[in-house]
Amino acid sequence: MTHNRRGRPREQGIDAAVRAAVNELLEEVGYQRCTVDAIAARAGVGKAALYRRWKSKAELVFAAVVHDDTLAAPPDTGTLRGDVTGVLADIQSALDGPQVRNALPGLLADLRTEDAPAARLGELFLVRERAYLVEVLDRALARGELARRPEVPVVHAMLLGSVFAWLHLLRETVPPGGLADALAPGLYGAIIVLGR
Repeated sequence: MTHNRRGRPREQGIDAAVRAAVNELLEEVGYQRCTVDAIAARAGVGKAALYRRWKSKAELVFAAVVHDDTLAAPPDTGTLRGDVTGVLADIQSALDGPQVRNALPGLLADLRTEDAPAARLGELFLVRERAYLVEVLDRALARGELARRPEVPVVHAMLLGSVFAWLHLLRETVPPGGLADALAPGLYGAIIVLGR
């Protein structure tokens, strides 16, 4: 996607400075003490500039440590199984790392207690994640690997939930061949069953 607005290069610079500030603060002081004021000061930008781009601390932190409001189209491997493996690798990449581990407990608590940030995160991030999955599933339909598109929220929950549980609930070691390769066969099989 191209951006023709004049201010975009400056916004990209702000985005990078904010992302670095959030990651540093999460490592140094944790989610609770990683305030919008502290992020603005560390990034060298005004608080108003942050609130023009992100409506809450939860949204700002999610964009900085998980993924922002854009997602690149998933690579087409030529098979649903290969695409599922790629999606799982993308999810692992987004959810793995010390900053995500530092942010998740507080971020999830904020999302459970405040309706507005949760709704906004849904609008910004979940919609894009599901559109990403629709692209994967529609390619499989076009190749004849699926008879119908499975319910996208179900596929989303299966893929995201499996990686999340492995990394953050079970805290298992990533298998030598990689987490995506370990989880893909079972999840691919489940998607095939759902797409009959």
